[in-house]
Amino acid sequence: QVQLVESGGGLVQAGGSLRLSCAASGRTFSRYFVAWFRQAPGKEREFVARISWTSITYYAESVKGRFTISRENAKNTVYLQMNSLKSDDTAVYYCATAPVLRGLGVSPTDFGSWGQGTQVTVSS
Repeated sequence: QVQLVESGGGLVQAGGSLRLSCAASGRTFSRYFVAWFRQAPGKEREFVARISWTSITYYAESVKGRFTISRENAKNTVYLQMNSLKSDDTAVYYCATAPVLRGLGVSPTDFGSWGQGTQVTVSS
């Protein structure tokens, strides 16, 4: 089982940047898919970005061109660089991982291990 811990959230003004980190322990996830999801109050958890173990990336349309997902396997860490932040990006951000994708890799049910989340608040 992989344990995930997110960090890097906080309060930022619109137009600003943040970098989130997702650190894994318990088992190396260098050959795992890793994704970021987010959940705003009163809304369903939604897909943000995904990276394969070969560093192939995929993004939600709402963040494409603004967010970048990357991984550093030597540190067992995945990052989410978020630029040009908007108030709509305010949410709790979660990382999740799976050794194989059970679906298209954009649904929460496709991933089995989750972190506790980190709050991102963008003020307008």
